[in-house]
Amino acid sequence: MTTARNLRFKSLPATPNRSQAANRAAAPVTGGVPKGVGRQAVPVAVRTDLRPQPVRWLDIIAPPSFSTLVSARSWCRCGYERTARGRSGVLALIEAHTAHPESCPLLNSEGSKAA
Repeated sequence: MTTARNLRFKSLPATPNRSQAANRAAAPVTGGVPKGVGRQAVPVAVRTDLRPQPVRWLDIIAPPSFSTLVSARSWCRCGYERTARGRSGVLALIEAHTAHPESCPLLNSEGSKAA
């Protein structure tokens, strides 16, 4: 007759045969926060990079060949959007894009003061 071998592993603790209550450390009974200390909200993340976000864009597509058609698109967050094709149209669009901040409600300094 063979007897069962007792296999004990080094990393596994022995399992007790009876249930045990966990040892409780005596916790001090206090009212929580000490007197004179109030709870305050603490910011979790602070954004240190406060660069202005882009408001308007100008996208010009000019292929390397002089004979190909040039195109451009100008748009703004305020809803302004224009497109142009050909050299003369793109040049006119660039001028309109440059002049747009004067009438843009997001970029106009008088419009931002009223808001």
